Amino acid sequence: MTSVSDAGRVIVFDTTMRDGEQSPGASMSHDEKIELAKILEEMGVDVIEAGFPIASNGDFEAVRAIAQIVTESTVCGLARAAAADIDRCAEAIRPARRGRIHTFISTSPVHMKWKLQMEPDAVLEAITASVTRARNHTDDVEWSAEDATRTEREFLFRAVEAAIRAGARTINLPDTVGYSYPEEYANLFRDVIANVPGADGVIFSAHCHNDLGLAVANSIAAVQGGARQVECAINGIGERAGNAALEEIVMALKVRGEDLGFGTGVEPVHITRASRYVSAITGFPVQFNKAIVGKNAFAHESGIHQDGMLKNAETYEIMKPEDVGQGATNLVMGKHSGRHAFREKLKALGYELGQNALNEAFVRFKELADKKKHVFDDDIIALVDDALARGSERIRVVHLKVIAGTEGQSAELTLEVDGVEKKAEASGDGPVDAVFNAIHEIVPHQAALRLFQVHAVTEGTDAQAQVSVRLEEDGRIATGAAADTDTLTASAKAYVNALNNLFSRKEKSRPEAAIASGF
Repeated sequence: MTSVSDAGRVIVFDTTMRDGEQSPGASMSHDEKIELAKILEEMGVDVIEAGFPIASNGDFEAVRAIAQIVTESTVCGLARAAAADIDRCAEAIRPARRGRIHTFISTSPVHMKWKLQMEPDAVLEAITASVTRARNHTDDVEWSAEDATRTEREFLFRAVEAAIRAGARTINLPDTVGYSYPEEYANLFRDVIANVPGADGVIFSAHCHNDLGLAVANSIAAVQGGARQVECAINGIGERAGNAALEEIVMALKVRGEDLGFGTGVEPVHITRASRYVSAITGFPVQFNKAIVGKNAFAHESGIHQDGMLKNAETYEIMKPEDVGQGATNLVMGKHSGRHAFREKLKALGYELGQNALNEAFVRFKELADKKKHVFDDDIIALVDDALARGSERIRVVHLKVIAGTEGQSAELTLEVDGVEKKAEASGDGPVDAVFNAIHEIVPHQAALRLFQVHAVTEGTDAQAQVSVRLEEDGRIATGAAADTDTLTASAKAYVNALNNLFSRKEKSRPEAAIASGF
């Protein structure tokens, strides 16, 4: 881990698997969460919020499984201020070497009146009762004042004091709706720390949403105001506009750490790997100009910029691509490339696969190389991401034949559903419509198609097509993505991927989980 003095050490609290998964359309399977937990632990993330155990059996089992395998990071579960929530969370984290219960309740006037329908005194009683109950299960309890930035200051002081007196070791003051701005948010922490008895004996935490695009800036300001824990998510995914992006906070504190006086224990070289994995399993693409992990984050097209870079990289780069796990190699792969070269290429691109996954990816690479003269970096990224996204699917595309042209369009499709092959033929208003109708015949559903998007991964007529699909059913949104040199095959795989994610969300969701908050 990065060497940082105790005084300047900022605890990194990752909520990708909890708040991140609450993003409309995001979904992670049990196995995907376990793999992500391994990556986060290897990165040096201090606290992994693995889920909301009371929400569903799936969430409970994921938190418990992660608690069993993670040994270095603290494993955290979320609980409302209710006895059943807290007890269920305690049961889920029990196997953990380091376990934490994170409990919360709203404190702002608007939330107390309309969401909780509770008087302030009743909220204070609930804080004391919930934190006390959590503290009886574990000595590591975090309490959050939901909507802290819109809470009346004097009442916030009383609420925080109640949580500290009841035994909370970490106090989170979230900017639940992304309402605050840096100076204001920093002053909030300063005021609370200065005015609440016992505040000097606990760790204060920031949890910022990005509704105004200020989540990272607010998080850094919170640290300057006295916070020593920052809650964030890979790629900034989360409710509405998302959370503060972990990669941006980590690198901001690394690049400007000498001036700010703060740093983290996260090893940035794993950042790209984590970003690509989360993007692949959620179906949420990373925008090209995204800081740190975007495709163009280290690209220089302007002639002036290129000239400066050639003379000295520091002219336009404040960090190196290698620092965050982005390889600098531009080695072009082809059908004669061997397994060793392929493995090194994957490492340079930020992927570290197990032997079985490597073997499978290599086979897929060879198949792609037979279709394309040159296989570029973006081709391999799309190939591996496509494989990762399909890792735990119940429904798989086995065979597809499409007839298109002026005389009509039809599709012959074979899907594997829970291990059983099923076939269908269908026509449509265009070949894509025919493919989707065939899928509907094999797997009947009521989901509406909200997005269908195609773009080429690389240049040329032999480029892979990358397809994104978004489905919606009964208020649930699921996304899917796939890549293939055949656009129709990619379309079928993307639609099936979205269906798998939709069914996964339906299985995991329970009505009471809907009131869980992203803070």
